[in-house]
Amino acid sequence: MAVIPMWQCDRDGSMFADKKSAEEHDKMLELAANLTSLLETQFDQIDESLAEEIGLLIARNKETLAKALKGRPELILEIGKEPEAE
Repeated sequence: MAVIPMWQCDRDGSMFADKKSAEEHDKMLELAANLTSLLETQFDQIDESLAEEIGLLIARNKETLAKALKGRPELILEIGKEPEAE
């Protein structure tokens, strides 16, 4: 019987076959949590679940958003059109 090492993300319990992927996922979730907190403190009327969804959307697409903010705004329209890469 083979032993396969796995890494589990503390934040959501996701399992990964390599440490790098697990750490990247954990960092993405940390960014999403911080964005959620920011949204909740800045907008009194925002629902907690909506703030969380927005935080995850931004965190999952941070590279595309960074490029859009650096002068390629059309890239924002591509978010959601292709499968998410995690």
